[in-house]
Amino acid sequence: MFEWYRGLNRDGRRTFWACFGGYALDAMDVQIYSFVVPVLIGLWGMTNTQAGLLATVTLILSAFGGWIAGLLADRIGRVRTLQITIAWFAVFTFLSGFTSSFDQLLVTRGLQGLGFGGEWAAGSVLMGEVIAARHRGKAVGVVQSSWSVGWAAAALAATASSLLLPKEYAWRVLFFLGLLPAFTIFVIRRVVPEPIVYTKAKAHPSLLAIFSPRFLSITARGCLLALGAQGGYYAITTWLPTFLRTERHLSVLGTGSYLGVIIAGSFCGYITSAYLNDAFGRRNTFLTFAIGSMAVVLGYTQFPISDSSMLVLGFPLGFFASGIFSGMGPLFTELFPTELRGSGQGFCYNFGRGLAALFPTLVGAASAKLGLGVAVGIFAGGAYALVIIAALTLPETSGQALLSLDEESKL
Repeated sequence: MFEWYRGLNRDGRRTFWACFGGYALDAMDVQIYSFVVPVLIGLWGMTNTQAGLLATVTLILSAFGGWIAGLLADRIGRVRTLQITIAWFAVFTFLSGFTSSFDQLLVTRGLQGLGFGGEWAAGSVLMGEVIAARHRGKAVGVVQSSWSVGWAAAALAATASSLLLPKEYAWRVLFFLGLLPAFTIFVIRRVVPEPIVYTKAKAHPSLLAIFSPRFLSITARGCLLALGAQGGYYAITTWLPTFLRTERHLSVLGTGSYLGVIIAGSFCGYITSAYLNDAFGRRNTFLTFAIGSMAVVLGYTQFPISDSSMLVLGFPLGFFASGIFSGMGPLFTELFPTELRGSGQGFCYNFGRGLAALFPTLVGAASAKLGLGVAVGIFAGGAYALVIIAALTLPETSGQALLSLDEESKL
C-alpha cells in the first residue's frame, strides 16, 4: 500500500511532506471562513447574500492567483512560487482578524484568495513531477487528502474557541491562527529542491501558449471538469455549517459532530480515490465520484430525513464530494508538457474555481425563496453533471510519462 512512498528518495519524501503540510494549512485558513459566517451574520447583521459574496470574491481572486502562480512556477520555479503563495495567504488570513465591517473583510478575504489559489497550483505540479508515473495518482491524491486534515483543524479550532471565548472575540482568534502556515516556508526553502523534470526543460513558450490551437481543446475541457467539481464542493461546504445551525437548528457541539462525520468521510474519500485513480484510471474514478456526489447531496438536502439519518449520510457526502479532487492534480500534470504544466494546471483548476465562485453567492440569493437546503442541492447537483460531461470527453492519462515540448514534438 505504501510502495510509492518507500520508493521516494530523501528529497522526494521532503517534497511530499512540504506539500502535504502546506496544503493542510491552506485548507485550515480557507475553511475557517465557513465557521465564522454564522457568527458574523449574528454580530454584524450580514445577509446570506453578503456572506455568499465574501466567499465568491475570495474564490474569484483565487482563480487569478492560481493562474499567476502557475505562470510563475513555469518561470521562476515550483518551490519558490510555493513559498510566495503560502506567505501571502497566511498574512491576509491573519489580517482578517482585525476587520470590523463587511467591507474591510471583503478586502482582506479577497487578497487572501490570491495566495490560496496559487498554493495548490505550485504544490500539485511540484509533487506530480517528483513521483513515478505509476504512483502519481496515489501520491498527489494523498497530498490532496491533507485538505480534510486542515478542515478538521479548522473545525476543532472553531468548536474550542466558541466554547472558551466570547463570540465577539472567538472568530478573530480563528483568523489569527491563519498565520501559522507562514512558518512552513522556512522549512520548504531549506529542504525542498526543484524537480529534475523542471530543471531539464529548456523552452520558454508564450504566456498564452495553453490557448494555442494545439492545447485549446484540452484547456477548455480541463476548465469544465474543475468548474463542476469545485462548484459542487463550494455550494456544499460554504453553506453547510449555516445549514446545520439555521435550518436543522443544531447546537455548536451538534454541528461539530455532524461536520466531524463529513470530514472523516472526506479523508477516506481522498485516499480511496487516490488509489483508484492509478488502479482504474482517471476517467472511471471521476465518473464514480461525480455520480456518488450528486446522489448523496440531493438526499442530504432535498428530503425530510431525520437527524440520525443525516448524520449517517454525512460520511458518503464527504467521501464523494472531496474524493473527486484526488484525480485532478495527476490529470492536469499529465495533460500539459513541462514548460506549460504550471500555467496549464493553474489556469484550468482556477478558471473553474473562478466560475465556481459564483455558486456560494447564487446559493445565498436563491435561499431567500427556496430555502438553503433546496438551493444547495440544486446548484451542487447541476455542478456534478458538468463533471460527468468533462470526464467523458477528456483523454485517459493514467501512467503517462511527463514530457517536455521538445520531447513531445519528437513523438
